[in-house]
Amino acid sequence: METTLMIIVGCMIISAFFSASEMSFSSLNKVRIKSMAEQGNSKARLVLNMLENYDDLLSTILVGNNVVNILCSSMATVLFIALLGEAQGPGVATIVVTIVVLIFGEISPKSIAKESPEKFAMLTAPILNALVKIFVPINWLFGLWKKLLSKIIKSGGDQAVTEAELLTYIDEVEQGGTIDAQEGSLIRSAIGFTDLEVQDIFTPRIEIVSISTEMTNEEIENVFLESGYSRLPVHNGDVDQISGILYQKDFYRLVVHGKKNIEDVVWPAIFASKHKKIGDLLKELQQAKQHIAIVIDEFGCTAGLVTMEDILEEIVGDIWDEYDTVSDDIQTLEDGSYQVSGTCNVEELFEFLGKKREFDMITVNGWMMDVLGKVPAAGDSIQVEGLNVTVTRSNGRRAESVHIEIAEE
Repeated sequence: METTLMIIVGCMIISAFFSASEMSFSSLNKVRIKSMAEQGNSKARLVLNMLENYDDLLSTILVGNNVVNILCSSMATVLFIALLGEAQGPGVATIVVTIVVLIFGEISPKSIAKESPEKFAMLTAPILNALVKIFVPINWLFGLWKKLLSKIIKSGGDQAVTEAELLTYIDEVEQGGTIDAQEGSLIRSAIGFTDLEVQDIFTPRIEIVSISTEMTNEEIENVFLESGYSRLPVHNGDVDQISGILYQKDFYRLVVHGKKNIEDVVWPAIFASKHKKIGDLLKELQQAKQHIAIVIDEFGCTAGLVTMEDILEEIVGDIWDEYDTVSDDIQTLEDGSYQVSGTCNVEELFEFLGKKREFDMITVNGWMMDVLGKVPAAGDSIQVEGLNVTVTRSNGRRAESVHIEIAEE
């Protein structure tokens, strides 16, 4: 009887070992284990190798766990028959073993392993690795069975992580405190970076500061001084005929002091369509060692320009230097209303207001023109999308600023 009891206790210990091992390997952080393995942790490297053959590992754990649980049940039945007789022994044994296995063989060890899955996986890895090698014939049979099931039951197709799922993971990690809000924002920006097109970030044609080959050196110098830019597009009499980019240092060194012509020192311009992905444009600018690309429309006319700084700001946020005037496209006023620039991205505005929407136009001015059906003038007011919108400043061709209030229900 003592031997039987010792076998039952031993089975429970082994069952707890297998249950905890299953939980630790299924819930561990693979990235963390990979990082530890790269730092020279041999047990982490063993865990990583075992995860690559997870089917064999899982088969070994399940087979081992079921064998010891069945053995435990059999020994308990023998023990209780000896104590209570054949009439009551099997029933009592079933109840007792079920409760004991649930508490000590399943729930408790799995709860403990889930608290530190990586640590427990590295602790049990050497023993499990040896058992996997011992159970090779059994795992081979289960592998054949799995292939047969795969042919009978078709899989669900692509199991790759989607962008939406990845963003959800980032939210969960951020809420868990593993990364802070700034790091989370940076990762989200990097994920959405490849989806953006040039038209989402470019400076429109009307705001381009450029110079003409017909200007005198004094006039060009004044444009550089007044704009504060170190690079300017050069055109041949019309902004639709941009021929290149003039660098300020080249202007002073080679034109003013070197007596060269403007045409001889301009850098060739890079042209891009409004629908070009900004990731592709960034690579092109890097290869050409340029910082500015001219954006053209479907007719080949200049629609605007985009700089490398504009592209990088989509990842890291606004970049201000000591000469920039810091301005916010959306300003929250004391009464809870908003003052919004006409050049503000309309989709970003609605996202800021908690109203997820897509628009064919890009700016708030474009949205106002579409809703009003005319060029916005100061004082024009509309109520749309649950908002009271009033044009506060216009230059006769576009709305420069609008005031927005959330309409009462």
